[in-house]
Amino acid sequence: MRAHDLMMNDDNLLESSSKQLDRVLGFFPRVETKASVLLAVDTGMLAFLAAKLPPIRVLTWPEIAVAAAAFLLLGASFWHLYKGAFPKLEGGAESLVYFREIAKRREAPFIEAFSKQTPKEHAHDLLGQAWRNAQILTTKYDHVRLAFVFLALAVPLWVASLVIIGARVVSAGAQPSP
Repeated sequence: MRAHDLMMNDDNLLESSSKQLDRVLGFFPRVETKASVLLAVDTGMLAFLAAKLPPIRVLTWPEIAVAAAAFLLLGASFWHLYKGAFPKLEGGAESLVYFREIAKRREAPFIEAFSKQTPKEHAHDLLGQAWRNAQILTTKYDHVRLAFVFLALAVPLWVASLVIIGARVVSAGAQPSP
């Protein structure tokens, strides 16, 4: 196949660029779903541990250390969920596709500039957005991955804290709270 056979005409380039941006944007709901599940699990674990934890004054230092480590690891998971939820959105200067750049313009000048662009210029803008959104998506996935790692590290300490609390309640002869 010759090199000129591989080159796209403006219509093919525009269609391919649009599909590429759609493809990248299609991954955002996946990462958001994972982050939502992690947020729910982190919150549930943290709330359950906080509700079951006796006053610190009655705990020994090893018990405090195990519970504190679980809280810190869950906190690190929360931190990465926060960082993934609010990535840096800079970029796309002068774009007629990027929502932040569009919002900087007045309506009529935006419509005029958008209408005047060539198919090739529009395709390049779409590809720029695909590239920038891929960067944002990578950041979001990286933070969700780290949130999951910190959650996974917190689980054994969380379970150990609950076992310690349960043993303390049983040894004291008290009935565990529901």
